[in-house]
Amino acid sequence: MTDEAPMAMEARTAPVAPVGFSLPARQLKTLAERGSFAVDDSTGDKMIAALQGVLDALEAHAHLIEKIAGVPAMSKSPAGMFVSKHMAETARDQQGLVTQLQAAHREFPTYVEAIKLAKKNYKEREHSSREAFERIHRTVEEQG
Repeated sequence: MTDEAPMAMEARTAPVAPVGFSLPARQLKTLAERGSFAVDDSTGDKMIAALQGVLDALEAHAHLIEKIAGVPAMSKSPAGMFVSKHMAETARDQQGLVTQLQAAHREFPTYVEAIKLAKKNYKEREHSSREAFERIHRTVEEQG
């Protein structure tokens, strides 16, 4: 056995971010909590609706996802058993369909929370900006 084998195994088993998620949900929520992320109601509502649609579909098809996660029924021959096991492992590995669907199911609610916070941030900024412009306008009128 070479020195490379343990590292190769470590790389395969190390946690990998879900494919397609460029910004983890927790990070986005942290940005929103800090006020670094804001979105208007219309855009936020569309984002939430899209995420909720995916969540609803995942929940509606949970039984199919569990079925994909299982070992498919194939022949009892050595080749059939090998292929069946390999298919199940592939569906559940770090890049596998089941893994990615489960990650989406876990992450999307946090994305929704982040967007709700971002909508609140937007409203607060809009309110603050409106007040600032009104103060400026009053000052200009008073000096005018």
